[in-house]
Amino acid sequence: MNKQSDKFNNNNDDVIDLGIHFNVIKQAKWRILSFAIIITLLAIMITLTLTPKYKASATLLIEAEQAKAVSFEEIYGLDSNQKEYYLTQFEVIKSDSIAREVITKLDLQSHIDFTPKPSIFNELNILIFKELNILIKDLLPFLNKKEVATLSYEDQVEQQMQDLLSIFNKALIVTPIHKTQLVRVSFESSDSKLAALVANTVGEVYIDNQMRAKMGITQQATSWLNTRLSQLRIQLDESEVRLQAYREAQQLVDIEGIAGLVTKELEQISQQLVNARNEQNNLKSINRVIKEYGNNNIALLESMPEITSHKVIQDVKREVVLVERKVSDLGEVYGNKHPKMISAKAELATVKANLNKQIKSLVTGIEKELNRTTRTVNTLEVDLKKIRDDYQYITRKETQYNQLKREVETNRNIFNTFLSRSKETAVTSDFTSAAARFTDRAYTPKYPSKPNKKLIVIITFIASFAFAVVMSFIFDALNDTVKTKNDVESKLAQRMLGLLPKVKISRKNPFPIYAYLEDKYRRFAESVRTFRTSLLLTQLDRNHQIIAVTSSVPGEGKTTTSANLALSLAQMGSVLLIDADLRKPSLAKRFDIPVFHPGLSNLITGTEQFSECVHLDERSGVAIMPSGQIPSNPLELLSSARFDELLKVLKTKYDHIIIDTPPTQAVSDALVIAQSVDSVVYVVRADETRVKPIKAGLERLFEVKAHVAGVILNQVDMSKAKDEHSYGYYDYYEYSQPSEKPQPNG
Repeated sequence: MNKQSDKFNNNNDDVIDLGIHFNVIKQAKWRILSFAIIITLLAIMITLTLTPKYKASATLLIEAEQAKAVSFEEIYGLDSNQKEYYLTQFEVIKSDSIAREVITKLDLQSHIDFTPKPSIFNELNILIFKELNILIKDLLPFLNKKEVATLSYEDQVEQQMQDLLSIFNKALIVTPIHKTQLVRVSFESSDSKLAALVANTVGEVYIDNQMRAKMGITQQATSWLNTRLSQLRIQLDESEVRLQAYREAQQLVDIEGIAGLVTKELEQISQQLVNARNEQNNLKSINRVIKEYGNNNIALLESMPEITSHKVIQDVKREVVLVERKVSDLGEVYGNKHPKMISAKAELATVKANLNKQIKSLVTGIEKELNRTTRTVNTLEVDLKKIRDDYQYITRKETQYNQLKREVETNRNIFNTFLSRSKETAVTSDFTSAAARFTDRAYTPKYPSKPNKKLIVIITFIASFAFAVVMSFIFDALNDTVKTKNDVESKLAQRMLGLLPKVKISRKNPFPIYAYLEDKYRRFAESVRTFRTSLLLTQLDRNHQIIAVTSSVPGEGKTTTSANLALSLAQMGSVLLIDADLRKPSLAKRFDIPVFHPGLSNLITGTEQFSECVHLDERSGVAIMPSGQIPSNPLELLSSARFDELLKVLKTKYDHIIIDTPPTQAVSDALVIAQSVDSVVYVVRADETRVKPIKAGLERLFEVKAHVAGVILNQVDMSKAKDEHSYGYYDYYEYSQPSEKPQPNG
């Protein structure tokens, strides 16, 4: 259960109490409202002096695809499809060149908006500066040697134009319309007609300038193209002359055909040479083998593949084989001396002889073929070298011829391009399309665009009101005084016994000491009763016969609180009210007791009897003991044992004893008295006494182990303190007023 209550309390601490903030505003409502009204009145006075400004706007369409007779955008150097093109046009509209032309065209320098307005301050400043300058030159004559630079007429005119441009640019507003090709040109002026005129003139001047710029670019392009065309014509003629002269000098008719024939001949000779060399190499290898075997070694020569593969040799060998087979067949039938055998052998010998003869003849033919092939190779090599030289000679001519021909073709292409472009430019030189056009012209506005006086007044009132509210919160946060029960519990960590409302009285008259007993102050009396009840009921575990009343500093109302507490307790029993402020006593004066009346100091020192030191107030029944004769050593008297003995004796005679003590921060008398009493009531003046001295006074009481019953808030302005904690400490007049007059004993 305790954990839940702690959690609930923590949540309550985190919640912002809007009621407290509302009370802060409510308390300062008249100050806030007064501040807001004063500032608003000042704003009204200022706005009434402001010159109304009229704003007129014209809308231009920046053409993306401009009309053109032929396409040659490259000359102008602008791509209208790029985003930068539109941004460039917006800046051109705002340029000084456009502004200069508009100012000159409309003669704006004579208009009141562009004329410096003389003021008393400026004239006074100039006069003072001149006098000061003369005085300095008189005191420091060497400064006169410095020459003063004088502006020429042209410089003065330019300086005046710069001033006009500055004023003009501040009034001109160029606003692109998002995601469109439109731009809004606006101008502000005190003259509504001039505002519309300038806005339209800016658009017209911009369009005219763009057209003139295009015309100038076209004319410049035409002039440059014509000049360049003449130069190109000369270059083309010169290159054609050089080509023709070369063709005639070299007697060239069809150099491409000649080069082709030579190329084919070169290819044929090269192929023949390759074949001849292959044949030569083959014959050389055969001849080398024959020389190794020898020309007469028929058996080895016969085994050579180059010889055996020859057709003649193969035919002869075939005959030899046939004859040998015939001899072999006859030898099986006949003997060696048989005529057929002899004839066959003779035929075989003849065939073999023929074979040898053919081999020798073939060897001899190979040598002759090798010689012939060698001669052929040599002849082909000579022919190839000659053809190669002819080919190189022809290719050199062809290369030079092609160079001259390319130069002619290049010059002719460039010349044709420039000729075509020159014709296009000449044809379109008198055709210009507008870079922009008006979609809406500016019209004379009926109502000024600024200042919006109503809005200024409203915003001023709201801003000043909010500023005053914020400052109220700041001052409230910086105010470390005690005003409510929450302040007592949170800032002082003490129990609040009650509060005494602030009673409106005349400044000349003091607060009536018998306010508790008068019907006029019934609300105050109810607050005292509530305080009395809270004091007695919250301290049931202690004896509250002797109660000391103190405060931090003088003027907090501790004497009034002591007296009214005594008056309220007198309705419940016998009460003694003691003025223990032996330095600046005030009870005797408040109750109309003679100043020479003996009192507490006399009783402590023993110079007077008790009966002589007590004054019985007949109206309230309260016994009052004034301070008596002011001693030179009040702290020593209060610290003496006789004071403690006196209190013990008085406790047997009275039900309650109320002691009015000095402030804790002024002297230490209250600390001494607090050690001898049952409880201490600490009086704090609401919204006046700061927290630091209150804490210091309470700490001093705690150091002497005094029992502080609680804190009583005095002089509480109930119109400022009506929060949830203020209702329980006194009854409203309407509730507490009975149908009949109350009895004196309450």
